[in-house]
Amino acid sequence: MAHVLAKLRDVKFEDVKNMLKADMLKHGEQGLYLKHVWRNADDSGEVLFIFQTNDLSRARKYIESIHAQVLKENPQANLPKMTYLDDR
Repeated sequence: MAHVLAKLRDVKFEDVKNMLKADMLKHGEQGLYLKHVWRNADDSGEVLFIFQTNDLSRARKYIESIHAQVLKENPQANLPKMTYLDDR
């Protein structure tokens, strides 16, 4: 099973949780299933979250597309750093 780990800095934990909840259906349509959200215990402005996926390539294409759209509208947007994890 593949996973996508995201790290986002300079954000509020509740804001990230609310955003992920609002986007849950869109993520699910792309095969991304949120498994957990954490706040860094040593840095309250850092939030990490992890998705599970059956198709890492599809997930990567979707995320890169969304991030490209956001950056087109706002080149200074605060986007998460994504790490794509595969257990094969």
